[in-house]
Amino acid sequence: MLKTLRLSFALKNTYRVNSILYAVKQLPLLGRVIPGTVYQIRGFKIFANVISVIWEIVSAFLGKYLYFLLMIGGALSLYGLPGEEAGQAFLHVLVFLSLAGMVLNTYMFNPTKDKYYAMILLGMDARGYTLVNFFYAIIKVLAGFTLCALLFGLPLGCALWQCLLIPFFVAGLKLLMAAYALRDYERRKRVRNENNPTGPFWVFVVLCLAAAYGLPFVGICLPTAASAAVMGAGVLLGLLSVRRILTFADYRLMYKELLAGSPLVTVQMGSEATAKVQREQSLKNISVDSSITSGRKGFEYLNELFIRRHKKILWRSAKRIALAELAVTAGWLITFRFVPEFRAETNELLVTSLPYFVFIMYFLNRGTGFTTALFMNCDHSLLTYPFYKQPKFILRLFQIRLREIVKVNLLPGAVMGAALALLLFASGGADSPLDYGILFVSVVSMSIFFSVHYLTLYYLLQPYNAGTELKSGTYKVITVVTYLVSWTMIQVKLPILVFGLLMIAFCVIYCIVASFLVYRFAPKTFRLRM
Repeated sequence: MLKTLRLSFALKNTYRVNSILYAVKQLPLLGRVIPGTVYQIRGFKIFANVISVIWEIVSAFLGKYLYFLLMIGGALSLYGLPGEEAGQAFLHVLVFLSLAGMVLNTYMFNPTKDKYYAMILLGMDARGYTLVNFFYAIIKVLAGFTLCALLFGLPLGCALWQCLLIPFFVAGLKLLMAAYALRDYERRKRVRNENNPTGPFWVFVVLCLAAAYGLPFVGICLPTAASAAVMGAGVLLGLLSVRRILTFADYRLMYKELLAGSPLVTVQMGSEATAKVQREQSLKNISVDSSITSGRKGFEYLNELFIRRHKKILWRSAKRIALAELAVTAGWLITFRFVPEFRAETNELLVTSLPYFVFIMYFLNRGTGFTTALFMNCDHSLLTYPFYKQPKFILRLFQIRLREIVKVNLLPGAVMGAALALLLFASGGADSPLDYGILFVSVVSMSIFFSVHYLTLYYLLQPYNAGTELKSGTYKVITVVTYLVSWTMIQVKLPILVFGLLMIAFCVIYCIVASFLVYRFAPKTFRLRM
């Protein structure tokens, strides 16, 4: 086991070091002065190894800290609960978020490249490699959650034993989910991919999120004793699940199926069987109906065919989000009926906290999914033709695509804007009738901004290589900065009229600047990466 752990660390570290060097080489200005032989220079490799080791240590804590700060602390700051009630709400939110995380992140069923390299290419023992890395991930969970639970739980009034129970509860849920998925594979030969949850899992996640955030908002929280009982049960079930994880015998066969169906690794497998699996996965979301056609010409013809064939990818999630928004709005209005005092809290939130919805629209926007589909199923082939990179054609296609992604994102954006205006009216109204219109238009502007933003990044940085891998370090940095700026907007308090007008003006200016930058620089930047 120790040898397997050492080899797995060496493999991950090598891949991570090369990724760090590649990302540094891609940075503007700095990348130009770094030689192409950077991978052979000992000093650079030592530097990258140091960063890799630091990141391995920091990753055990940083992600968990941000999780507690944003997902739990951010919600509690909105509730404004005093003393003991804050501790009760803390445990309530954490319990339901952990149940959702149990489904979305088990570590074992994430089809990463290091698993493919180790088990498929290098032929390492699949069982040993899986167990070593899975339990190492569990140890990182215990370390990170222990520290964060103490940092956040104790100041909120949680008992020491409750804070110490939290990490074992989270680890227990991951053990339980892993054992369940392994048993399901034994019985039905159905391998689970945690990056692509099925419908029932999504329903479970949505219900958990609604319970985590919605119930405290209306003054309902699990009693502290109930939260402790649930956590204790999670620990017990996790311990009982260890035996199945240790005795499971088909790790190699299971991972062959899991990795063969993953777009993260299929580009490197090269076999006919893998290519067939990849085509089948793609065809599930892309229409191959030969009757789909268009009466338009030029790039309009190309775009319309793309939109019609990818209707499931582009519009399905937007429609689902819009329906979820309508359901939440209906639930909010019903709450007004039975909890009248909730109206004043909602009105205060809407009147002064419109910037908060920048963060929400950031998550609802489908810009990254749209650009990924564009590259994988269109641009990665057409970028090999010189005519496709001429400035006038680039700007024309950019305008067409911008129109389409705005339409996709406009559905949930418009529903959100209309819902907020309705809730503002139902909760007591605004100081001026103009606020209703500004509220609606500003939320729509947020939707348009993110649409323009991600499409502009795609054209100016084109982050994918021919194997559809995300390779641009600059692109990753800007997306992280976008997230951080969106999150900081939670703390901003401005009247609807002031922030709404600023948002609308910013969106208009950004669209103009983005079009100019794409026309000026995209002929050089919109290309296939090596």
